[in-house]
Amino acid sequence: MTHSPVHSAGNSPIKTALQAGKTYAWCACGRSMKQPFCDGSHQGTGIDPVIFTAEVEGDVWLCLCKKTNTAPTCDGSHKK
Repeated sequence: MTHSPVHSAGNSPIKTALQAGKTYAWCACGRSMKQPFCDGSHQGTGIDPVIFTAEVEGDVWLCLCKKTNTAPTCDGSHKK
């Protein structure tokens, strides 16, 4: 299945406070106006958000370049 191009939402990760046990939808398409989270802008692109539940309370670095291999967290791909 083909999908629309993925857009970068930034050139570095964003520090984000997560609540343990809460479920989040990380934007994988780069189109959301609520980065790093999904706002439904992916509709019709063939790209789905990454749904995850935070295992611990605290800050994490979530990817904005959308090139990470460890979605939703940053793996340094924006530096390549």
